[in-house]
Amino acid sequence: MSIKLKHDEVVSKVFNNNIILVNSDHKEKILFAKGIGFGKKHGQTICKGTEVDKIFTIEDTENRANFNNIIDKVHKDFFAVCEEAIYEVSKQINKELNESIHIGLIDHLSFAIKRMKSKEIIENPFLVEIETLYPKEFTLARMVADKVANFAKVDMPDDEIGFIALHIHSAINNGSISNTLKNNYLGSTIVEHVEDRLNIEIDRKSLDYARFLTHIKFAVQRILENKNVDNQLGEIIKNTYKESYEIAKEVAEIIGKELKVHVKDDEVTFLTIHIERFRISLNQ
Repeated sequence: MSIKLKHDEVVSKVFNNNIILVNSDHKEKILFAKGIGFGKKHGQTICKGTEVDKIFTIEDTENRANFNNIIDKVHKDFFAVCEEAIYEVSKQINKELNESIHIGLIDHLSFAIKRMKSKEIIENPFLVEIETLYPKEFTLARMVADKVANFAKVDMPDDEIGFIALHIHSAINNGSISNTLKNNYLGSTIVEHVEDRLNIEIDRKSLDYARFLTHIKFAVQRILENKNVDNQLGEIIKNTYKESYEIAKEVAEIIGKELKVHVKDDEVTFLTIHIERFRISLNQ
C-alpha cells in the first residue's frame, strides 16, 4: 500500500533512483519509491501528495547525529543496498523496526565487509544460541547478508550472519544489542554450568537444548517483568528429581546474581524438568 506525503519535502541526499533522504521538521526520513530519486538533486522539492512505498523516520536527536555520521563515511551505493535489505526485512515481518537499525546494522555491515576483504573473521561465541532462539531473525539475516555480500563481492560467514540476526532481533523488539548479548551470554553460562555439574556435553543441535534455551529466554522475561508462574507439581518435582533440583537452584542463583533479581521457586522447579532431561541422557 502506497503512502502519500503530507507535506512538501526537500531532498537532502539521493542514494539511487529509488531511495532518497529528506529532512523534515528536524527528522531524517528515508523515502522509498520507484524513480523518486531519478534526476533529483540536493535542495529540490518532492511535492505534497507524492506516493511513496515506504518511509523510515529517524527522530531521536542522538540517532540523527549518528545516522548522519554513517552517511558521511559510507558510500551511497552501499548505503542504498543496506537500506533495501532493511526495507525487505520490514516487509517480510510486516512490522516497524526500531530506528536504530539504520545506524547499528549499517555500521556493522560496513566494518564486516572491510573485515571480509582483509580475511579477518571474528568468531561469534553465541552463534548456535542465536540460530536456536531466533530462527526467524537468522533467516532474515541470511537474506541481508546475501544481498550485501553479493554487492560487495565477498563471502559472508555464518558468524557474521549471527551478528546481523542480533541487530534484527533488537530492532523488532525495540531493545538493545547489549541486552540481547547479555541474555545470550547468560544462557550460554547456564548451559556450561549444567554440563559441568552433570559431567556431560550437551548437543547444541538437539531438541532438548533448543527447549532449554527457549525456556531460559522466557523465564528471564517473566522474572524481569515480575510475572508469577504456578507449578502445581512443584513439591513432587523437588522430591522426585533431587539432583536436578539442586542444580536448578544453582542456575537460579546464576540468574539472580546476573540480573539482580529473586528467582521464585516455581521457576526453579520448571528448570528442574529441563535439567532432568539432560541427566536422563547420561543413562541412554
